[in-house]
Amino acid sequence: MARRPKGRLVNGIVLLDKDTGMSSNFALQRVKRIFNAAKAGHTGALDPLATGMLPICLGEATKFSQHLLDADKRYLVTAKLGERTDTSDSDGEVVQTRELNFSQERLEECLEHFRGDTMQVPSMFSALKYQGQPLYKYAREGIEVPREARPITVFELLFVSLEGDELTLDIHCSKGTYIRTIIDDLGEMLGCGAHVTMLRRTQVAGYPYDKMVSLAQLEELLESAKTQELAPKALLDPLLLPMDTAVSDLKEINLPRDMGDYLKHGQPVQAAGLVDGELVRITLGDEHEFIGIGTMNDDGLLAPKRLVVFAPAQQD
Repeated sequence: MARRPKGRLVNGIVLLDKDTGMSSNFALQRVKRIFNAAKAGHTGALDPLATGMLPICLGEATKFSQHLLDADKRYLVTAKLGERTDTSDSDGEVVQTRELNFSQERLEECLEHFRGDTMQVPSMFSALKYQGQPLYKYAREGIEVPREARPITVFELLFVSLEGDELTLDIHCSKGTYIRTIIDDLGEMLGCGAHVTMLRRTQVAGYPYDKMVSLAQLEELLESAKTQELAPKALLDPLLLPMDTAVSDLKEINLPRDMGDYLKHGQPVQAAGLVDGELVRITLGDEHEFIGIGTMNDDGLLAPKRLVVFAPAQQD
């Protein structure tokens, strides 16, 4: 007999505004506890120093978290010029101090170098793995390991301000881009060194900035529900975004409800508009109920790849 999961079978996405000083996993566990969710996962870690948008997937939404991991991101970053640290951010130790001696024209030339498609060598203080261990573990032991440069794309890099030795930039980039590596590399190009002092993620995919909610706000709602003798979900669940927002950029294939029954049993079905190798978002009926994602198989049929399983409603 299957064990009943601990927690509530709740599905959706919370746009968390992560505070500075906490790990992404700590934030994830707090959100999971507040919602009393049986299952939760985040969509790309933020450094403890960083703040901002951290989508938390609850329940069946975790099946589509990879899509958000692969999505474009946008950051607002402030760098201190004249100091280079061993971690490329203010959590590290200063290893070199140099004077600022560059013009605005030179700064613009250097910024242009990072725009578009480039190759980036990941920081030793990243979570990328080498021989099964995260790079940051080697870095903390003072061990340097080889890292291959990886292709990244900076879609937009905007100069915001330069006040004294503090440079602020707005960067829209592809997945896998390390902002502190851009800042460290920029500091070396300018000949003065630099490190990140503030990093805020302002966008993931197309999620709206104004829909973010902090842990403090979630805790307040939880406490308010207790005070009003309400089920916590009455105040918390309205904050959840639908799980299909994680794959909203995929082409929709809308099917009659009876065809959905075949898909739910793993059987491919005939569908118009399929393209070989393209993932699609599958909906049913006039209500366009989201049931998962699929792709065209070798026979030209729509085959399910990852489907939503709706469990019976639970008491809180």
